[in-house]
Amino acid sequence: MTKKIRFLETVLRDGQQSQVATRMTTSEMLPIIQTLDQAGYYSLEMWGGATFDSCIRFLNEDPWERLRTIRKEVKNTKLQMLLRGQNLLGYKNYADDVVKDFVEKSIKNGIDIVRVFDALNDIRNLRTSIDATKNAGGYCQTAISYTTSEVHTIEYFVKLAKEMEKMGADSICIKDMAGVLTPKTGFELVSKIKDKTNLPLEVHTHATGGISEMTYLKVAEAGADIIDTAISSFAGGTSQPATESMAIALEELGFDTGLKMDKLSEIAEYFNPIRDQFRNSGILNPKVKDIEPKTLIYQVPGGMLSNLLSQLAEQGLEDKFEEVLAEVPKVRADLGFPPLVTPLSQMVGTQALMNVISGERYKMIPNEIKEYVSGQYGKSPAPISNEIKEKIIGHKEVISVRPADLLSCQLPVFRKEIEKYARTDEDVLMFALFPQQAEDYLGRREDPFYDVKMQYVDVTIDV
Repeated sequence: MTKKIRFLETVLRDGQQSQVATRMTTSEMLPIIQTLDQAGYYSLEMWGGATFDSCIRFLNEDPWERLRTIRKEVKNTKLQMLLRGQNLLGYKNYADDVVKDFVEKSIKNGIDIVRVFDALNDIRNLRTSIDATKNAGGYCQTAISYTTSEVHTIEYFVKLAKEMEKMGADSICIKDMAGVLTPKTGFELVSKIKDKTNLPLEVHTHATGGISEMTYLKVAEAGADIIDTAISSFAGGTSQPATESMAIALEELGFDTGLKMDKLSEIAEYFNPIRDQFRNSGILNPKVKDIEPKTLIYQVPGGMLSNLLSQLAEQGLEDKFEEVLAEVPKVRADLGFPPLVTPLSQMVGTQALMNVISGERYKMIPNEIKEYVSGQYGKSPAPISNEIKEKIIGHKEVISVRPADLLSCQLPVFRKEIEKYARTDEDVLMFALFPQQAEDYLGRREDPFYDVKMQYVDVTIDV
């Protein structure tokens, strides 16, 4: 019997986020949207992650309008977004009223599938997003933030999947943001999750370490229902494996992918010149197309590797790169083995950098690390030792409740603060997530004499 495997296409979100810092404009997407819709994909990931921030910070676009515009063109394929649980699309926890309203408006404006994850796999931080998605008539896919450590065993992840199923998830995604899921482990993990749950299972990985195609083959053999790929123009390196290549290989091995190769070729031919434009402008750094096996050794995402190198280069300390890389797993162990995904990847990397540069571990400590150790991001996967706690936060009490339980309703405050420029609830939510950038965007839209208050530096590609 022919086995089915379906594909999620990432070129409109993670593919371009991983390689060109989410700088693709809506106008660059629109001419090929109908072809994408006809290609036989299970879904198109086209919103969430860094797209929202990038639209208003760099592209002078309304991200809500992007969603509505693409929704009008897509008739056959599900539209999907990535949500960081209680962090939404930002880097801090929001009150439940903001989370509920944002999820509801996302679905109302055109999203079908909300993929929600928590950087620490603290499922308490997923509850509001799951309930809000279901109540709004959406499809909620909960994502396991995959990583490796002494506590992140196959059994740990299977238990997590079962808990997500009980919470009402419609499907589960193994989200391997660093590209460190090996073929053998992938096969075992998919087999056991499929055995212990009744939900569809999707696998997401990155090609950074050079093993992603082998991993996708083994998870397909183990019964994964969907895999995430990027059209070849924006595939490989820090992005996902190429859609066309995986489709050809799996079809030959007896899988039914449902994809139309003539449409995939048309899509690639369309995006190739756009990729070349990014390359010629310098936005597409050749390094993001590289294979970096150190990802597998240090368990560090490719985007985090390049960011650390960039930070060291700015200070003339490139010779400290290996030392900082070696410090990352030590810091991660000290902090209870958090998965290296946004925002934890940036936080752990910065702390490792500071430890090396200062010459003394934890002499300099970012506020975000203090908040994390205080429990304000959620529960660490493994306990943090009293020695490390004392070094970072002294004798300050660690909270044990869900962090958002300490937050009062925020929407009335945000609505009042931006009432001069906000026309819609969506405008208010834009301001809630990115206050200064949104005020500048909305201010320019509403007032031709608006004076932008400050300039912004580029942001790290998050993973």
